[in-house]
Amino acid sequence: MLVNMLDLLSDILTKLSVQGTLYFRTSFTSPWGVAVPSFKNVARFHFAHRGNCSVSIDGVDKPISLAQGDLIIIPHGATHNLYNGQNPEEIVLPLDNVLEKSGYDGNGVLVYGGDDNDHKTQLICGHFSFESHARHVLIDRLPPFIHVKNYGETSGRWMEATLRMISDETGNRRLGSDLIALKMSEAILAQALRSFIENDATLQWGLTAFSDKQLCKALDAFHKKPDAPWTVETMAQCAGMSRTSFAVQFQKKMAMSPMQYVSSWRMEIAKQYLTNPSMSLSDTAESVGYASDSAFSRVFKKEIGMTPASFRKAATL
Repeated sequence: MLVNMLDLLSDILTKLSVQGTLYFRTSFTSPWGVAVPSFKNVARFHFAHRGNCSVSIDGVDKPISLAQGDLIIIPHGATHNLYNGQNPEEIVLPLDNVLEKSGYDGNGVLVYGGDDNDHKTQLICGHFSFESHARHVLIDRLPPFIHVKNYGETSGRWMEATLRMISDETGNRRLGSDLIALKMSEAILAQALRSFIENDATLQWGLTAFSDKQLCKALDAFHKKPDAPWTVETMAQCAGMSRTSFAVQFQKKMAMSPMQYVSSWRMEIAKQYLTNPSMSLSDTAESVGYASDSAFSRVFKKEIGMTPASFRKAATL
C-alpha cells in the first residue's frame, strides 16, 4: 500500500506541476507577529526549526501552537498570522511592513522582533505552487491546515536530515544552495500529504480511498494507464473486490463514484495536452481514453465548464 500511495502521489503532484519555493528563513525574537496574505494556487508551509509560535488562520476558530520540530501546511493559501507574544492584535504587522522594518532584501535570514533574546523562533517558510488551471480532488479537499507534530521524528531520520539541510542551504551563499533547498523542499509536501492520508481524519474529507489497501491498488493501476478502457468492473478486479463492493466502498470513502474520479483525472491530463499547440483535439481525446472527439468534448465540457477549444484559447492568452 505504501508503494502504491507514493506512486499515486508522485503522479498527481507531477501532473499538477507542483514547485517548491522558499521565501524566507527567520530569526524572530519575542514579541513579534507577521500577517501573511492570501495567495491563489499555493500551499504555504512553515517549519519550526527552533523555538515556537502560534498560527491563526482565516476561517479557523482557534490558533494552532507550532512547537519546535512541528510543520504546518496551509493548503489553500489562506491569510494567516504567525506570532509569539501577548496581544497579537497589537504586534502582528503585514508582511510587507515587517520586511521593510527589518531591512530584509530577500537574501539570508529575516531578523525581526523585540528585545527578548531568550525566546527566539527560527522558521523555514515557503510555499508550493500549482498550475493555475490544475485541479485534483486530493488537493481540493484538504482541510484548512495540516499540522504534523514533531515532523522530523514522525517522518523518519531522512526527513529530519532533509529539513536540517534545507535550513543550512538557505542560510549560506554557496553555489547551488537555492536549487538544492528548493528541490528538497518539494519532498516535504509529498511527505506531509502521506502523513495526513495515513491519519484516520481523512474520512471526513472524502480521501480515505488513498489509504485503503484495496482501493489504492485500483487507483494506482488507473493512474499508470489512464487511457485504458476503464470500467467499474476492471477497477474492481485491480482492487481484488467484487464490482458491487468496490463501487460501494469507493463512493463511501471518496464521496464520488469510481467513474467520476476517472473522468475528472482524465480531463486534468487533457488540459495539459490542450495547452500544447502541437496536440490536436483528436490526439488529446485518444490520449485520455476516448475513441471519438464528440464523446471527449462532451465529458470535457461537463467537467471543466467549457469546450476544449474554448479552454485552449483561454489557456494560451
